[in-house]
Amino acid sequence: MKNINEIKGNWNETKGKLKQKFAILTDSDMLLVEGKQDEMLGRLQKKLGKTKEEIQELIAAL
Repeated sequence: MKNINEIKGNWNETKGKLKQKFAILTDSDMLLVEGKQDEMLGRLQKKLGKTKEEIQELIAAL
């Protein structure tokens, strides 16, 4: 997975791409707060039915 700082630097763009790909995602699902990355990944796992690794690969591929 990309470094968390790389993700945060491009988060608005990444968030937009994820929301286009998965219309069920909301802004609150995509909230990236310092120190709570695992919480956000957990919300995405639950909503998308994917593993943590699959979510990380998906984000890294965008």
